[in-house]
Order: sequence, then structure tokens, then C-alpha cells
Amino acid sequence: MRLEYTGLKEISGPLIILEGVRGVAYDQTAQITPDGGERRAGRVITLEGDRAVIQVFEGTRGISLENVRTRFTGRPVELPLSREMLGRVFDGAGRPIDGIGELYPDERRNINGAPINPVSRKYPRSCIYTGISAIDGMSTLIRGQKLPIFSGSGMRHNELAAQIARQAQTGDGSEFAIVFAAMGVKNDTADFFKRDFAESGALQRVVMFMNLASDPIIERILTPRCALTAAEYLAFKHGMNVLVIMTDMTSYCEALREFSSSKGEIPSRKGYPSYLYSDLASIYERAGMLNGFPGSVTQVPILTMPNDDITHPIPDLTGYITEGQIVLERGLDQSGVYPPIAVLPSLSRLMKDGIGKGCTREDHPALSNQLFASYAKVQDARALASVIGEDELSELDKKYIEFGRRFEKHFVAQGIQEDRSIDQTLEAGWHVLSVLPEDELDHVDSAILKKYYGASELDGVI
Repeated sequence: MRLEYTGLKEISGPLIILEGVRGVAYDQTAQITPDGGERRAGRVITLEGDRAVIQVFEGTRGISLENVRTRFTGRPVELPLSREMLGRVFDGAGRPIDGIGELYPDERRNINGAPINPVSRKYPRSCIYTGISAIDGMSTLIRGQKLPIFSGSGMRHNELAAQIARQAQTGDGSEFAIVFAAMGVKNDTADFFKRDFAESGALQRVVMFMNLASDPIIERILTPRCALTAAEYLAFKHGMNVLVIMTDMTSYCEALREFSSSKGEIPSRKGYPSYLYSDLASIYERAGMLNGFPGSVTQVPILTMPNDDITHPIPDLTGYITEGQIVLERGLDQSGVYPPIAVLPSLSRLMKDGIGKGCTREDHPALSNQLFASYAKVQDARALASVIGEDELSELDKKYIEFGRRFEKHFVAQGIQEDRSIDQTLEAGWHVLSVLPEDELDHVDSAILKKYYGASELDGVI
């Protein structure tokens, strides 16, 4: 027998509190029906004896203490799943908002996912091509990896996210899908993503979850979990390689901070809850590949660093959990370079196992190392030029200054609609290195240097 409770003990922000409940479990969903109002959904977040605290997804506006009925469903928050999700647009809680109608599910799954035995994980060794040279050439995205993008407020990370979603591919012809989750975005940003995917034809392989800035913050907490549940379903039931792009994780963390404050929890650094690390880990660690399953889940979370501070708790904790980062630089952005990827602080820790002979090309590892080392020397030459002037530099330092200009103009920078193959990316790298004397390329062995140095062409890249 399912009981229905009338009235509430207390209302606090998005939370309602009931007393005298029994037979209720943590994380169970509830149906809240105010008199004369639409039914709302919620979930149990705290149990203390016969006292239950429920977060209401649609907010508590219009709910009174007396005339409201609460019924517990006995089930956790679940997402209806079907292969027909591809090409559809959902809100942050997984409800269709594209006007096509309800989804007829093959199954329903708990959005919190199932625990994965670490022994069953397969080590990632195949890359995903994004068509962006600064990523494919210098911080290669590996299938099953979690590689965040650290951006700043006002920078062009939305355009970069859309470009990755349009161009990403595995290169081996396997079935590929994108799960795109937007959290706390403005209406014009949401329209940009929808229009971009529709006009490019990418929408047919994309599952979109859109949580707007005007939507309840509780829904924002569900959005990445709904997206990852859909990704796991497509990857491990249908054998697809799925790339999950989540923007903006800072909006998610701020919603978590507001929700934690409404529960009266003691805040930690910068006011965020003390469990922020474990909460982010519960999202990021759902990426990977499993033995016996052909599919994979790869994550590219995007977050804006408050005040461009990479030591802020959100990027700081994200960096501990993930396998590298791609950092966008405001100086490059202001100088008109797109994408404004700062090569030196960016890295992919799994890159070494997914590139080279048999994966991308034999010269890829050595070329990447050489570009990184040479660009690091550019920073030294620029620092010296700022003191004594560029005219007073040695001939070698002047060549490094020229290499830096060409590297940023011809390798890092590319068109927002430009999709470069891995061969075009590597040829662009060799071309900019041709500015430097051969004896300066000490990270490349002689056989590769003889084969590729001075032989590259940039046709089709610039």
C-alpha cells in the first residue's frame, strides 16, 4: 500500500520537510501535488528517523504548508532510454522539449549509474580526432579519457564546444555519437547550439540536454547525470563510441553550492561544500572503456575559471580527477587567435599511448615534443625582447620569435568551420618548425628528421 502524506512541516528554499514518514529510502523520488497546482517531482536527500527532507525539482513557489499532498514512488530518479534519443533535445531532467513528443523507452536507468569494478576497465589506446590542430597535435583526446577545457568568462568556449561536437570522429569507421549537456546557459546560447547542430547536420548524432539559467538549480544538478546515463546506454548497450561534452561545470558547482547552503551544511573553501571533490569524481569517473564491450564514454567537460584563476576550487579539483586539461588563454583570445588554446599549460596524460605508428603517424610523438620544447623557448625570447628590444636579440632568438608568430598564426589558429585531418595538422607542425635551424630540433631522431623536415606543405591548411 502506497501512502500519501498531507501537509508539510517546513519549507526552506527548494526543500520541503515532512515528519511522520515511514518506509522511505534515501534518493527515492516523490510526487508533490499542491492544491490547484501541477504535480511536481522531488527526491529524498536526508532521512532522520521519521523526518524526510525532499528537494523539489521545479522549486517550491506556490506550495503552502497545509494544502499539499506528497506521495513516494519507491524508486530512484530514472531516465527513460532508447536509441531514438539521437537527434532529440531534452531539458536538464531528461524531459523532451523539442515538440516531437514523448520518448518510448527500451528501458529506464538510475541516473546515478552503476558502480564499475576497476578490474573490468580497459586501458584507453585509441584517439578521437577533433579536427583542431592544437588539440589533435599537442593534447590528443584519447577514447575513454576525461579531458576538461579550462576557459574564462567571455571567451569563445561555446564556439569551441560546438566545433568539437560537429567535427569529432574516431577515424576507424565505428559508430559515433555526441551527448551534449548545457547547464545554466542563457537562451541565446541554447539557441546557438541548437541552430549550429541543426544547420551542420550534426544533430542526428547528438543527444542534447539543455538546462537554462532560468531553470531551477535542482534540475542543473541532475543534468550531467542524465547525460552520462544516456551515454552509458548508447556505449555499453549499443556499442557506440560516445563523446560527452558538458558546459559549463562552473554553473553546476555553483548550483551545488547554493543547494548545500539551503541544507544548512558547513561550507568549505570559497563556500563550496566539503564533498565537492567526491561529487565531481562521481561524474568524471563515469568515463572509460569496459572489457567485453565495444563502446566507450569520453568526456570533455568545459568550465569557466572565476577571475581566470586556475587555482580556484573548481578547476583545481577537476585537475586532480581528470587526465590533463586544455587551457584557453585570454591574451590569445584578445589578439584574435581562435581557438585561443595555450599550448604550454595544456596536456593530455593519456596521449602517449594513443598516438604514433599504427595510431596516428610515426612522427607524431617526436613532433609534438619538439613543438612544445621550441614554443617554451619562444617565451624566454619574448621575455628578453621586452627588456632589451627585439632588434638587440641574437639571430637565433629572432628565429624563435618568428617561429612563435608562425606557430600561433598557422598551427594554433584556424577557422571556426575548418576541420583539419591529422595529416594536415602534422604537416602544419613541420612547416612552422622549418623556421628553426635543423640542429635546434633535438627532440626528433635523425631518421624522422630526414624524412619530414623541410618536406612539408601547407596546401589546404592555410
